[in-house]
Amino acid sequence: MRSISRIIKAESRPMGGLSTYSPIPSRQLDQIDPFIFLNHHGPQFFPPNNNGLPFGPHPHRGIETVTFIISGDIAHKDSSGAKSVINGGGIQWMTAGSGLIHAELSSDEFIREGGDLEILQLWVNLPAKHKMTTPSYKGLQSDELAKIQPAPGIEADLIAGDWDGRKGSVNTLTDIFLSTIRMQKGSTLNMDIPGERNIFFYVVKGLIDVNDKEIPEFHLAEFENEGSKLSLEAQRDSIIILGHAHPLNEPMVAHGPFVMNTEEEIAQAYQDFREGKMGRWEE
Repeated sequence: MRSISRIIKAESRPMGGLSTYSPIPSRQLDQIDPFIFLNHHGPQFFPPNNNGLPFGPHPHRGIETVTFIISGDIAHKDSSGAKSVINGGGIQWMTAGSGLIHAELSSDEFIREGGDLEILQLWVNLPAKHKMTTPSYKGLQSDELAKIQPAPGIEADLIAGDWDGRKGSVNTLTDIFLSTIRMQKGSTLNMDIPGERNIFFYVVKGLIDVNDKEIPEFHLAEFENEGSKLSLEAQRDSIIILGHAHPLNEPMVAHGPFVMNTEEEIAQAYQDFREGKMGRWEE
């Protein structure tokens, strides 16, 4: 069995009127290499004629952002020309690479009509060899995601990587596995994840018993790198985000929206942004 070293509660970090919780980075845990940042927005209700999401134009370099839309929607636009509105159940995968500017706002319909909103964004670090790769974006609605039922009462969205011969919905630069798993109360799932791979395990909703330890919602489990077996049982209807990958084991310098390997590369990122090398923003 894989041992759980710590169970970490997401810290409350509200953004104006937007409820936000984050387990990494936090006072307890900096990262689970290469998973370096998670924001959990909501769940909350927005009334009609609301202001929507507050994430106006901002740059990124050196990372990939994966956005999980549990409910509500996101209107994405970036300086490479990508544009979409992704609804509840869908995901976005953006490779910032060498740099781009993007905005993540609510659709005109959501702002006008309101509704429930719950969205999570995960940052995945890129290795040095890929940090300056050409930016790209992929937005997928729920019905465009590869879905599997690994056990009774369980449905998983296979976002990246392979699971029992099925290939994920996104072709990735690195050997990363990422999925959203929905478990009905009482359902069980056994998995085997090699000990050399770091596990990202966050409970969005519900309560999961993992290797005889309870992980409540809004909590992240940190695993040791020994053993390989995971035994999951849902104590309530639950949603989890499960990922795993080989650690990069590289120096990491994070400053605002940029994540590089050295301070000099961070300074260069800011200079390139000021000089318009990450694209120009047009309304």
